[in-house]
Amino acid sequence: MFQTAFTLTLTQFARTLSLPERLQRSPLRNLTLEALRQRNTALDALFYDVKVITPEEAFYISGSLAAEGSIMIVPPSGGGALTLCETLEEFALRGGGDAQALAVAGIGGSALGAAAFARNVADAIDAPVAVVISGYGLADIITEAFGGHFFFGHLKGLRPVFQMLDDFAGRPKFGAADMNDDETSSRTSLDTRTVRGLLADPRFSFRLLAGHSKGNLVISAALHELCKQDEVRAEKLAERVKIVTIGARIAMPPIFSDVVDIIGEWDWFGEMNSRPFIPADQRVPHAWHHTNTDLSGHLPVTSVLKEILATAPTSEKAQPAPALHVVAKAEASTVATTETEVPSSPLRPMRRPATIKKVKEAFSEKTLADISPMRADFSGEMQPPKPH
Repeated sequence: MFQTAFTLTLTQFARTLSLPERLQRSPLRNLTLEALRQRNTALDALFYDVKVITPEEAFYISGSLAAEGSIMIVPPSGGGALTLCETLEEFALRGGGDAQALAVAGIGGSALGAAAFARNVADAIDAPVAVVISGYGLADIITEAFGGHFFFGHLKGLRPVFQMLDDFAGRPKFGAADMNDDETSSRTSLDTRTVRGLLADPRFSFRLLAGHSKGNLVISAALHELCKQDEVRAEKLAERVKIVTIGARIAMPPIFSDVVDIIGEWDWFGEMNSRPFIPADQRVPHAWHHTNTDLSGHLPVTSVLKEILATAPTSEKAQPAPALHVVAKAEASTVATTETEVPSSPLRPMRRPATIKKVKEAFSEKTLADISPMRADFSGEMQPPKPH
């Protein structure tokens, strides 16, 4: 616990030192949000395993704790320092193509929590991981006032609506802020747009998407936007990518069938924000919503991911799967490349029975908005839409 407290204190101290520089632009906005951003960083220190972030890295990212849309390249522990990138182009120039997984954290949305979650994922796959910072802005204040922290899975439409307030107040442009694919871009959160931009870019080849808490909602929204704008790219991505949601079960587009939903046995917060029609693939015993290994009741991200990615469920005798970066190197050296699927969890050999899959397809995030509230039964479970 000492290392967690030290990392948090160092980050907040370095953050205070950079305040005068940040006040030179949008001083009113930054002064209004600074206390809340510091609070969210403290929340992330409790919910994420921040001790895996070195003091040098914590100092390095302190000035960008709330830089929504920024991207970090996080190598495994002992594999070098993380790299902060402000745009997709910078991400590509700094070696983003080597990242085998894309992660999105939730809770406070700080760079510290995002980096800690990404390092847990990187240690599991032994390869660099890209992670997008969710940040905290004026839109988050309004969403939080409506109960967004407790009902983020059910209030997903509020935050993008208020994004214009951040733009009007002079929010810095990071990530995919310069992308203007269609008229919906201005109504989509910057972190979602950045995740979508990374997934749509052919220069990057992710084989694993990992989200925690609200981060699962960001991944889902990005995938749905990608399916609308580039169906061919979405289909190719669905053939090779594995999605692991931790702490909240959110519906993904139907074409993405290789999804593993993990939740703690005691995680009432995650259950409250999960879709009730989506069954959990793995319930971690005696685990709550946090992933901080210094605290009891944590969900061990690294060990759980290793277990899921380690064995092939369909073989009679499970064989260890090669690390994601090893698979990528082997493909690059082969003339006739073939897609190698990352194996699913051995705990559920038939992960998606036909009946469950049909229900999930009926209740994709795309169709939920079209279901009338009167279509819910008295138990609170949504019923599939009747055919027209």
